[in-house]
Amino acid sequence: MSIGLSDHDAMTFAKGGALRMRAVLCASDLLGLEDAVGGLPPNQAGIRLHGIPALRPFLASSGSVWKVAASVLGETSHPVRAILFDKTASTNWGLPWHQDRTIAVTQRVEVAGFGPWTVKRGLLHVAPPFELLAGMVTLRVHLDPVPETNAPLLIAPGSHRLGQIHESELISVVQRCGTAACLADAGDIWIYSTPILHSSEAACNPTHRRVLQVDFAVGDLPGGLKWLGV
Repeated sequence: MSIGLSDHDAMTFAKGGALRMRAVLCASDLLGLEDAVGGLPPNQAGIRLHGIPALRPFLASSGSVWKVAASVLGETSHPVRAILFDKTASTNWGLPWHQDRTIAVTQRVEVAGFGPWTVKRGLLHVAPPFELLAGMVTLRVHLDPVPETNAPLLIAPGSHRLGQIHESELISVVQRCGTAACLADAGDIWIYSTPILHSSEAACNPTHRRVLQVDFAVGDLPGGLKWLGV
C-alpha cells in the first residue's frame, strides 16, 4: 500500500512541485541502502546506477521508497532511473539552474518526438516529449544530513507548471518563482515533479552528502522504446 498524503501535503506538492517527507527511512532501511551502494567507486560526484540487486527491495512495490512515489503517481508507478550523488571535499561541485530533460532506455529506437540521443556513463539516454517528463516524479533519498552548509538542492517552486523552459529564460523564471533550499535529515525523502527547475552550489563545509536520486514513471514507452529501469 502506498503512503497517503494529507490534503495539505497534496496541495503543497501540486502548487510548489516539491515536498519533504520526514523520517521515511528507518535505521534498518538506511543501513540497507548504505550497504547497497557501499561498494561503488568513491570520490565520484554522480554515479548512474543499473543492475544492483540490493537496491531493488527498496524500490519495489513493498519498499519504503516506492511507497513515496506511489503517494503521487499511484500503484502502477515504477523506478526508471537511479543516480547516487555525493559531495565531499574532493568532489565539491555545483550545477547551474536547469530542468532534467532525458530518460534512460535500453536501446535506440527512432520514435517521433524523442531526441536528441546521448550516452551518459555508458547508459543510453534520450530527450522525450515534455509531457512525459511532466508525468514523472523524482525522489531524493537522503542517506546523510543536508544542512545549509552542505549544499542543499535549490529549487524554484512552481516552475514545474511552466512547461519546457528555454535556457535564455532560466534566470528570469527563477527570479519570478523565488528559490527554496531543500534541507534534510538522514532518512528524509524529498519528492519533486521531475521538470522542476533546480540547481546546486558547492558546499561551504563539505562532508559526505549521499543522495540516492530515483526517477519514477507510470506506463510503458511508445514505439518499442523501453525504460532501462534500475
